[in-house]
Amino acid sequence: MHKKLKLKSAVMFMLFMSTCGRVDASNMNTSIESQHTAPKATEVEAKGRFWDLPYLEKAFITPKPEENEDGITVGKLDLNNTGKAGIIDFATAIAENKYGQYDSLLISHKGKLVFESYYHRGRVDLPHDQASAAKAYTSLLLGRAMQLGYLSMADLHKPLVHFLKGLDTEQLVKGAENITLHKVLTMRSGLKIHQEKADELSKRHSQLSSTVVNRVHGQGFVQELLVHSKPITPASQSFVYGNYNPTLVMQVIAAVVPGNVDKFIENELLDKLGITDYRWMTAISGLPEAGWRVSLKSRDMMKLAELVRNDGNWQGEQLIPVVYLDKATQKLTKPVSDWIPKHYSYGYFWYQTDVDINDKSYSTHIAWGGGGQRLIIVKELDLTIVTTGHDADDRIFEHIAKSVIPAFVL
Repeated sequence: MHKKLKLKSAVMFMLFMSTCGRVDASNMNTSIESQHTAPKATEVEAKGRFWDLPYLEKAFITPKPEENEDGITVGKLDLNNTGKAGIIDFATAIAENKYGQYDSLLISHKGKLVFESYYHRGRVDLPHDQASAAKAYTSLLLGRAMQLGYLSMADLHKPLVHFLKGLDTEQLVKGAENITLHKVLTMRSGLKIHQEKADELSKRHSQLSSTVVNRVHGQGFVQELLVHSKPITPASQSFVYGNYNPTLVMQVIAAVVPGNVDKFIENELLDKLGITDYRWMTAISGLPEAGWRVSLKSRDMMKLAELVRNDGNWQGEQLIPVVYLDKATQKLTKPVSDWIPKHYSYGYFWYQTDVDINDKSYSTHIAWGGGGQRLIIVKELDLTIVTTGHDADDRIFEHIAKSVIPAFVL
Protein backbone atom coordinates (compact mmCIF):
# COMPACT_ATOMS: atom_id res chain seq x y z
CA MET A 1 0.00 0.00 0.00
CA HIS A 2 2.70 2.47 0.97
CA LYS A 3 4.84 1.65 -2.03
CA LYS A 4 1.84 2.53 -4.17
CA LEU A 5 1.47 5.81 -2.27
CA LYS A 6 5.13 6.69 -2.90
CA LEU A 7 4.79 5.88 -6.58
CA LYS A 8 1.61 7.90 -6.84
CA SER A 9 3.30 10.83 -5.07
CA ALA A 10 6.22 10.76 -7.49
CA VAL A 11 3.92 10.55 -10.51
CA MET A 12 1.79 13.44 -9.23
CA PHE A 13 4.94 15.47 -8.67
CA MET A 14 6.14 14.96 -12.24
CA LEU A 15 2.71 15.80 -13.61
CA PHE A 16 2.67 18.97 -11.54
CA MET A 17 6.10 20.03 -12.68
CA SER A 18 5.23 19.36 -16.31
CA THR A 19 2.22 21.67 -16.14
CA CYS A 20 3.72 24.38 -13.93
CA GLY A 21 5.80 27.06 -15.60
CA ARG A 22 7.68 28.17 -12.47
CA VAL A 23 10.16 25.30 -12.20
CA ASP A 24 11.28 22.80 -14.83
CA ALA A 25 11.27 19.16 -13.67
CA SER A 26 14.79 18.57 -14.97
CA ASN A 27 16.33 21.17 -12.68
CA MET A 28 13.80 21.00 -9.81
CA ASN A 29 16.31 20.14 -7.06
CA THR A 30 18.81 22.80 -8.17
CA SER A 31 16.12 25.47 -8.29
CA ILE A 32 14.71 24.72 -4.85
CA GLU A 33 18.08 24.23 -3.15
CA SER A 34 19.22 27.60 -4.46
CA GLN A 35 16.74 29.29 -2.09
CA HIS A 36 19.10 29.85 0.82
CA THR A 37 17.36 32.61 2.75
CA ALA A 38 14.25 31.78 4.71
CA PRO A 39 11.64 34.57 4.94
CA LYS A 40 12.05 36.99 7.83
CA ALA A 41 9.57 39.40 9.38
CA THR A 42 9.81 43.07 8.56
CA GLU A 43 10.09 45.54 11.43
CA VAL A 44 6.39 46.33 11.10
CA GLU A 45 5.41 42.65 10.98
CA ALA A 46 7.49 41.86 14.05
CA LYS A 47 5.60 44.46 16.08
CA GLY A 48 2.13 43.61 14.81
CA ARG A 49 -0.40 40.90 15.50
CA PHE A 50 -0.06 37.45 13.99
CA TRP A 51 -3.49 37.71 12.40
CA ASP A 52 -2.44 40.88 10.61
CA LEU A 53 0.59 39.26 8.97
CA PRO A 54 0.35 39.29 5.17
CA TYR A 55 0.76 35.98 3.39
CA LEU A 56 4.14 35.35 1.79
CA GLU A 57 4.14 36.11 -1.93
CA LYS A 58 6.05 32.88 -2.52
CA ALA A 59 6.56 29.84 -0.33
CA PHE A 60 10.08 29.00 0.84
CA ILE A 61 10.97 25.31 0.43
CA THR A 62 14.44 23.85 0.82
CA PRO A 63 15.79 20.31 1.33
CA LYS A 64 19.09 21.84 2.46
CA PRO A 65 18.45 24.27 5.37
CA GLU A 66 20.89 27.03 6.18
CA GLU A 67 22.87 27.11 9.39
CA ASN A 68 22.05 30.28 11.33
CA GLU A 69 23.91 29.97 14.68
CA ASP A 70 20.82 29.00 16.66
CA GLY A 71 22.27 25.74 17.95
CA ILE A 72 20.56 23.54 15.37
CA THR A 73 22.69 21.17 13.33
CA VAL A 74 21.68 21.22 9.67
CA GLY A 75 22.07 18.70 6.87
CA LYS A 76 20.31 17.87 3.63
CA LEU A 77 17.39 15.65 2.70
CA ASP A 78 19.33 12.52 1.84
CA LEU A 79 16.62 10.23 0.45
CA ASN A 80 16.10 8.37 -2.79
CA ASN A 81 14.63 10.39 -5.65
CA THR A 82 11.09 9.15 -5.07
CA GLY A 83 11.13 9.96 -1.34
CA LYS A 84 12.68 13.39 -1.82
CA ALA A 85 10.35 14.28 -4.69
CA GLY A 86 7.36 13.12 -2.67
CA ILE A 87 8.21 15.40 0.27
CA ILE A 88 8.83 18.41 -1.99
CA ASP A 89 5.56 17.63 -3.74
CA PHE A 90 3.82 17.51 -0.35
CA ALA A 91 5.34 20.87 0.64
CA THR A 92 4.24 22.38 -2.67
CA ALA A 93 0.70 21.13 -2.05
CA ILE A 94 0.73 22.82 1.37
CA ALA A 95 1.77 26.08 -0.27
CA GLU A 96 -1.23 25.74 -2.59
CA ASN A 97 -3.66 25.27 0.34
CA LYS A 98 -4.49 21.70 -0.59
CA TYR A 99 -4.37 20.66 3.06
CA GLY A 100 -5.41 23.91 4.71
CA GLN A 101 -3.66 27.02 6.00
CA TYR A 102 -0.24 26.06 7.33
CA ASP A 103 2.74 28.29 8.01
CA SER A 104 5.75 25.97 8.29
CA LEU A 105 6.94 22.39 7.90
CA LEU A 106 10.34 21.37 9.24
CA ILE A 107 11.91 17.90 9.28
CA SER A 108 14.89 16.67 11.28
CA HIS A 109 16.46 13.26 10.66
CA LYS A 110 19.17 11.66 12.77
CA GLY A 111 19.65 14.89 14.69
CA LYS A 112 19.99 17.18 11.69
CA LEU A 113 17.49 19.66 10.25
CA VAL A 114 17.16 18.39 6.67
CA PHE A 115 14.05 20.14 5.39
CA GLU A 116 12.64 23.60 6.06
CA SER A 117 9.68 25.39 4.54
CA TYR A 118 7.53 28.43 5.26
CA TYR A 119 4.18 29.45 3.82
CA HIS A 120 1.47 32.03 4.36
CA ARG A 121 2.19 33.69 7.75
CA GLY A 122 5.34 31.70 8.46
CA ARG A 123 8.57 33.56 9.18
CA VAL A 124 11.80 31.94 10.31
CA ASP A 125 12.47 34.63 12.93
CA LEU A 126 8.93 35.18 14.23
CA PRO A 127 7.49 33.26 17.22
CA HIS A 128 4.27 31.47 16.28
CA ASP A 129 1.30 30.93 18.58
CA GLN A 130 1.45 27.41 20.03
CA ALA A 131 -2.12 27.01 21.31
CA SER A 132 -2.42 23.74 23.26
CA ALA A 133 1.03 22.51 22.28
CA ALA A 134 1.98 24.60 25.31
CA LYS A 135 0.49 21.85 27.49
CA ALA A 136 3.21 19.47 26.32
CA TYR A 137 5.84 22.10 27.16
CA THR A 138 4.40 22.36 30.68
CA SER A 139 4.84 18.60 30.97
CA LEU A 140 8.49 19.02 29.99
CA LEU A 141 8.87 21.71 32.66
CA LEU A 142 7.59 19.28 35.26
CA GLY A 143 10.16 16.79 34.04
CA ARG A 144 12.86 19.45 34.34
CA ALA A 145 11.87 20.05 37.97
CA MET A 146 12.14 16.31 38.49
CA GLN A 147 15.62 16.16 36.95
CA LEU A 148 16.77 18.86 39.37
CA GLY A 149 15.43 16.91 42.36
CA TYR A 150 12.43 19.06 43.25
CA LEU A 151 10.01 16.21 42.48
CA SER A 152 10.19 12.44 42.10
CA MET A 153 8.26 9.84 40.12
CA ALA A 154 6.58 8.82 43.37
CA ASP A 155 5.29 12.38 43.74
CA LEU A 156 3.13 11.89 40.65
CA HIS A 157 0.70 9.89 42.78
CA LYS A 158 0.61 12.19 45.79
CA PRO A 159 -2.33 14.58 46.34
CA LEU A 160 -1.80 18.06 44.89
CA VAL A 161 -2.67 19.54 48.27
CA HIS A 162 0.55 17.93 49.56
CA PHE A 163 2.56 20.42 47.49
CA LEU A 164 0.33 23.50 47.77
CA LYS A 165 1.04 24.53 51.36
CA GLY A 166 -0.76 27.85 51.02
CA LEU A 167 -4.22 26.29 50.68
CA ASP A 168 -6.79 26.43 53.45
CA THR A 169 -7.63 22.72 53.37
CA GLU A 170 -10.54 23.11 55.80
CA GLN A 171 -12.56 24.83 53.07
CA LEU A 172 -11.84 22.47 50.20
CA VAL A 173 -14.50 20.40 48.52
CA LYS A 174 -14.90 16.76 49.50
CA GLY A 175 -12.49 14.51 47.61
CA ALA A 176 -9.98 17.25 46.81
CA GLU A 177 -7.25 14.97 48.16
CA ASN A 178 -7.97 12.55 45.29
CA ILE A 179 -6.47 14.96 42.77
CA THR A 180 -2.90 13.82 42.00
CA LEU A 181 -0.36 14.97 39.45
CA HIS A 182 -0.93 11.74 37.54
CA LYS A 183 -4.65 12.44 37.32
CA VAL A 184 -4.11 16.06 36.32
CA LEU A 185 -1.50 15.26 33.66
CA THR A 186 -3.95 12.84 32.06
CA MET A 187 -6.81 15.39 32.13
CA ARG A 188 -8.63 13.61 34.94
CA SER A 189 -8.61 16.03 37.86
CA GLY A 190 -12.36 15.63 38.30
CA LEU A 191 -13.04 19.35 38.75
CA LYS A 192 -16.58 20.43 37.97
CA ILE A 193 -16.95 24.22 38.11
CA HIS A 194 -20.23 25.88 37.27
CA GLN A 195 -19.90 28.07 34.19
CA GLU A 196 -21.02 31.21 36.05
CA LYS A 197 -18.26 30.69 38.59
CA ALA A 198 -15.72 30.06 35.84
CA ASP A 199 -16.75 33.31 34.14
CA GLU A 200 -16.42 35.16 37.43
CA LEU A 201 -12.92 33.80 38.07
CA SER A 202 -11.79 34.84 34.60
CA LYS A 203 -12.63 38.46 35.47
CA ARG A 204 -10.80 38.48 38.79
CA HIS A 205 -7.22 38.37 37.56
CA SER A 206 -5.95 41.34 39.54
CA GLN A 207 -7.69 40.32 42.76
CA LEU A 208 -6.47 36.74 42.67
CA SER A 209 -2.95 37.89 41.87
CA SER A 210 -2.84 40.27 44.82
CA THR A 211 -4.03 37.99 47.63
CA VAL A 212 -1.45 36.95 50.23
CA VAL A 213 -1.80 33.24 49.48
CA ASN A 214 -1.35 33.91 45.76
CA ARG A 215 1.56 36.28 46.14
CA VAL A 216 3.54 33.78 48.22
CA HIS A 217 2.66 30.51 46.55
CA GLY A 218 0.59 31.29 43.45
CA GLN A 219 -2.32 29.36 44.93
CA GLY A 220 -5.19 31.81 45.30
CA PHE A 221 -6.75 30.61 42.06
CA VAL A 222 -6.45 26.94 43.06
CA GLN A 223 -8.12 27.72 46.37
CA GLU A 224 -11.11 29.09 44.47
CA LEU A 225 -11.27 26.03 42.21
CA LEU A 226 -11.10 23.53 45.05
CA VAL A 227 -13.70 25.38 47.10
CA HIS A 228 -16.27 25.86 44.35
CA SER A 229 -15.95 22.56 42.47
CA LYS A 230 -18.49 19.81 42.93
CA PRO A 231 -17.13 16.89 45.01
CA ILE A 232 -14.24 14.98 43.44
CA THR A 233 -15.30 11.36 42.93
CA PRO A 234 -14.08 8.38 40.89
CA ALA A 235 -16.90 9.08 38.46
CA SER A 236 -15.92 12.73 38.03
CA GLN A 237 -12.26 11.83 37.45
CA SER A 238 -12.76 10.89 33.81
CA PHE A 239 -11.03 12.49 30.83
CA VAL A 240 -12.11 16.11 30.33
CA TYR A 241 -9.83 18.11 28.06
CA GLY A 242 -8.52 21.36 29.55
CA ASN A 243 -10.62 21.83 32.68
CA TYR A 244 -7.85 23.74 34.51
CA ASN A 245 -5.57 20.68 34.49
CA PRO A 246 -2.53 22.45 32.97
CA THR A 247 -3.00 25.32 35.45
CA LEU A 248 -2.82 22.87 38.35
CA VAL A 249 0.46 21.43 37.05
CA MET A 250 1.99 24.89 36.77
CA GLN A 251 0.88 25.60 40.34
CA VAL A 252 2.80 22.56 41.57
CA ILE A 253 5.91 23.54 39.59
CA ALA A 254 5.76 27.04 41.09
CA ALA A 255 5.36 25.58 44.58
CA VAL A 256 8.36 23.25 44.45
CA VAL A 257 11.02 25.11 42.48
CA PRO A 258 13.05 27.83 44.20
CA GLY A 259 12.50 31.45 43.29
CA ASN A 260 10.35 32.80 40.48
CA VAL A 261 8.74 30.21 38.21
CA ASP A 262 9.10 32.53 35.19
CA LYS A 263 12.84 32.49 35.75
CA PHE A 264 12.74 28.72 36.14
CA ILE A 265 11.14 28.40 32.71
CA GLU A 266 13.69 30.77 31.24
CA ASN A 267 16.84 29.56 32.94
CA GLU A 268 16.24 25.85 33.34
CA LEU A 269 14.61 24.93 30.03
CA LEU A 270 14.50 27.59 27.34
CA ASP A 271 17.98 29.03 27.88
CA LYS A 272 19.40 25.51 28.00
CA LEU A 273 18.11 25.01 24.45
CA GLY A 274 19.18 28.43 23.23
CA ILE A 275 15.58 29.65 23.01
CA THR A 276 15.64 33.39 23.67
CA ASP A 277 12.98 34.87 21.39
CA TYR A 278 9.60 33.73 22.70
CA ARG A 279 6.42 34.87 24.41
CA TRP A 280 5.02 33.19 27.52
CA MET A 281 1.99 35.03 28.84
CA THR A 282 0.64 35.26 32.40
CA ALA A 283 -2.46 33.34 33.48
CA ILE A 284 -5.38 34.40 35.65
CA SER A 285 -3.57 32.91 38.63
CA GLY A 286 -0.68 35.33 38.20
CA LEU A 287 1.62 32.47 37.21
CA PRO A 288 2.79 31.66 33.68
CA GLU A 289 0.22 30.13 31.36
CA ALA A 290 0.33 26.34 31.16
CA GLY A 291 -2.03 25.38 28.37
CA TRP A 292 -1.85 28.13 25.73
CA ARG A 293 -0.73 31.73 25.07
CA VAL A 294 2.86 30.70 24.39
CA SER A 295 4.68 31.60 21.16
CA LEU A 296 7.83 29.97 19.77
CA LYS A 297 9.73 30.00 16.50
CA SER A 298 9.48 26.89 14.34
CA ARG A 299 13.18 26.09 14.75
CA ASP A 300 12.85 26.39 18.52
CA MET A 301 9.91 23.99 18.43
CA MET A 302 12.26 21.60 16.67
CA LYS A 303 14.69 21.86 19.59
CA LEU A 304 11.97 20.72 21.98
CA ALA A 305 11.05 17.88 19.64
CA GLU A 306 14.70 16.81 19.43
CA LEU A 307 14.95 16.95 23.23
CA VAL A 308 12.14 14.40 23.46
CA ARG A 309 13.55 12.24 20.65
CA ASN A 310 16.90 12.18 22.44
CA ASP A 311 15.37 10.97 25.72
CA GLY A 312 15.65 14.33 27.47
CA ASN A 313 19.31 14.88 26.65
CA TRP A 314 20.48 18.08 24.97
CA GLN A 315 24.06 18.36 23.78
CA GLY A 316 25.32 16.02 26.46
CA GLU A 317 23.29 17.39 29.37
CA GLN A 318 20.36 15.42 30.77
CA LEU A 319 17.59 17.99 31.16
CA ILE A 320 14.64 15.65 31.73
CA PRO A 321 14.68 12.16 33.26
CA VAL A 322 14.38 9.30 30.78
CA VAL A 323 11.93 7.54 33.10
CA TYR A 324 9.63 10.58 33.17
CA LEU A 325 9.63 11.08 29.40
CA ASP A 326 8.95 7.40 28.87
CA LYS A 327 5.93 7.66 31.14
CA ALA A 328 4.75 10.98 29.71
CA THR A 329 4.62 9.65 26.16
CA GLN A 330 2.95 6.32 26.92
CA LYS A 331 -0.66 5.31 26.27
CA LEU A 332 -1.97 6.18 29.72
CA THR A 333 -5.59 6.98 28.94
CA LYS A 334 -7.98 7.24 26.04
CA PRO A 335 -9.10 10.78 25.17
CA VAL A 336 -12.84 10.96 24.55
CA SER A 337 -13.29 14.42 23.04
CA ASP A 338 -15.05 14.07 19.69
CA TRP A 339 -12.46 16.21 17.87
CA ILE A 340 -9.56 13.95 18.89
CA PRO A 341 -8.93 11.09 16.41
CA LYS A 342 -10.05 7.77 17.86
CA HIS A 343 -6.67 6.16 17.21
CA TYR A 344 -4.94 8.66 19.53
CA SER A 345 -3.98 7.82 23.10
CA TYR A 346 -2.95 10.28 25.80
CA GLY A 347 -0.02 10.45 28.19
CA TYR A 348 1.10 13.42 30.27
CA PHE A 349 -0.18 16.20 27.97
CA TRP A 350 1.33 14.27 25.03
CA TYR A 351 -0.57 12.30 22.40
CA GLN A 352 0.50 8.91 21.07
CA THR A 353 -0.57 7.03 17.97
CA ASP A 354 0.81 4.27 15.78
CA VAL A 355 1.62 4.85 12.12
CA ASP A 356 1.43 1.68 10.03
CA ILE A 357 3.93 1.43 7.16
CA ASN A 358 4.58 -1.74 5.19
CA ASP A 359 2.91 -3.99 7.77
CA LYS A 360 4.89 -2.47 10.63
CA SER A 361 3.74 0.00 13.29
CA TYR A 362 5.83 2.98 14.37
CA SER A 363 4.99 4.58 17.70
CA THR A 364 4.57 8.32 17.23
CA HIS A 365 4.46 10.98 19.94
CA ILE A 366 2.74 14.30 19.30
CA ALA A 367 2.45 17.69 20.98
CA TRP A 368 -0.64 19.21 19.41
CA GLY A 369 -1.94 22.77 19.39
CA GLY A 370 -5.08 23.81 17.54
CA GLY A 371 -4.60 25.39 14.14
CA GLY A 372 -1.69 23.17 13.17
CA GLN A 373 1.02 23.42 15.84
CA ARG A 374 2.69 20.04 16.13
CA LEU A 375 5.84 18.39 17.37
CA ILE A 376 5.91 14.88 15.90
CA ILE A 377 8.50 12.39 17.11
CA VAL A 378 9.11 8.93 15.61
CA LYS A 379 12.02 7.69 17.71
CA GLU A 380 12.49 4.41 15.86
CA LEU A 381 13.19 6.37 12.67
CA ASP A 382 15.27 9.12 14.38
CA LEU A 383 12.68 11.47 12.90
CA THR A 384 11.11 14.69 14.17
CA ILE A 385 8.65 16.89 12.31
CA VAL A 386 7.35 20.35 13.21
CA THR A 387 4.37 22.17 11.75
CA THR A 388 2.70 25.50 12.44
CA GLY A 389 -0.52 26.80 11.02
CA HIS A 390 -3.82 28.57 11.44
CA ASP A 391 -6.18 26.02 9.96
CA ALA A 392 -9.64 25.50 11.42
CA ASP A 393 -9.95 21.79 10.58
CA ASP A 394 -6.29 21.00 11.30
CA ARG A 395 -5.89 17.47 9.95
CA ILE A 396 -2.35 17.80 8.59
CA PHE A 397 -1.01 14.86 10.61
CA GLU A 398 -3.00 12.32 8.62
CA HIS A 399 -1.33 13.60 5.44
CA ILE A 400 2.11 13.62 7.08
CA ALA A 401 1.59 10.01 8.11
CA LYS A 402 0.95 9.08 4.48
CA SER A 403 3.30 11.41 2.61
CA VAL A 404 6.28 12.19 4.85
CA ILE A 405 6.96 9.51 7.47
CA PRO A 406 7.02 6.60 4.95
CA ALA A 407 9.83 8.31 3.03
CA PHE A 408 12.18 7.64 5.97
CA VAL A 409 11.42 3.91 6.21
CA LEU A 410 14.29 2.00 4.57
